[in-house]
Amino acid sequence: MSELTHLDDQGRAHMVDVSGKEATARVATARGRLTCASATLDAVRKGKAPKGAVISTAEIAGIMAAKRTADLIPLCHPLALSKVSVTIAPDDDLPGFAVKAEVRTTGPTGVEMEALTAVSTACLTLFDMLKAIDRTMEISGIRVVSKTGGKSGDWGAVA
Repeated sequence: MSELTHLDDQGRAHMVDVSGKEATARVATARGRLTCASATLDAVRKGKAPKGAVISTAEIAGIMAAKRTADLIPLCHPLALSKVSVTIAPDDDLPGFAVKAEVRTTGPTGVEMEALTAVSTACLTLFDMLKAIDRTMEISGIRVVSKTGGKSGDWGAVA
């Protein structure tokens, strides 16, 4: 990767032309986490969080964000997504929440940014909904863990 693809020959930013690329089935999975106090995790499990259904609201926020990625990230292609799933699981070992997003499309460019945006927004929504009871929360570990499709082929992160 010796050249920057988002700059033209005069150094101006532009959206990369993907019209010549083959449309393939593409999937990206991203993960992240929100750590919190054990009491916060317990409050969510017992349905005692002050803002209500924390997990389901954050999952929906992540799905909505994936669909709006091109509006948030400059030069990102708007894509017709065929699937977005966001799952949030309470995790006593953190303590906190493990967040996972899977995004699918068939097209000439990948969906890694959409998966990352979904995880990031789900974590931010958890933080927003829980900040009234926990100021110690931390969002971390947001990364792409796998992708399939496209010219570069399949890729998976080492655990």
